[in-house]
Amino acid sequence: MYDAIVVATDGSETGTAAVDHAIGLASRFDADLFGLTVLESRTDYDNAIVDPEEVDRRRREQAEEVMADLESAAAEAGVDVETAVESGVPYEEIIAAATARDADAIVVGSRGRSSFKRALLGGTVDAVVRYADRPVVVVDGPDEDGDGSETGNDSVPE
Repeated sequence: MYDAIVVATDGSETGTAAVDHAIGLASRFDADLFGLTVLESRTDYDNAIVDPEEVDRRRREQAEEVMADLESAAAEAGVDVETAVESGVPYEEIIAAATARDADAIVVGSRGRSSFKRALLGGTVDAVVRYADRPVVVVDGPDEDGDGSETGNDSVPE
C-alpha cells in the first residue's frame, strides 16, 4: 500500500505524533521514509530588533535537532530514514518533497507550534491537505481527545 512516505514535523507534540505514526506505517509496509522540517521564510522576528543571522542559526539548530530525534526514533524501530531541513514556504516544500520522492502519502501533525499563528495564516496543514495531489494523513497529538463537540465531549472519559 505504501512504498514511500513523507513526514513533516516542526518538533511540536502533534509533529512528534506524526513522526511516530509515519514510522509505524513505514515499518508495517516496509516503505521508504523521508523526514522533513521547513524553516519558514517569514518569521515572527522579521521586524524585531535582533540579529537575523543569529535567529537563522538558532532556528536551523532547532530544526536539525528535530531531524536527529526523528532519525533516532526511526533507528529504534528499525526503519531507514532520510531527512532534510529546507527553507521556504512550509506547505510548498512539503508537497515538493512528496512529489520528488513519488510518495504515496504525506503525514503531518494536526497543528504546529502556534495555533494562533495558524489561524492567522491559514495553516500549513490546511494548505497541504488542500493542494497535495496524494493522500495526507493528519495526526492528532496525545492531548487531543474528541473534536470539541458536545457528542465528542460526552464520549471522552474525564
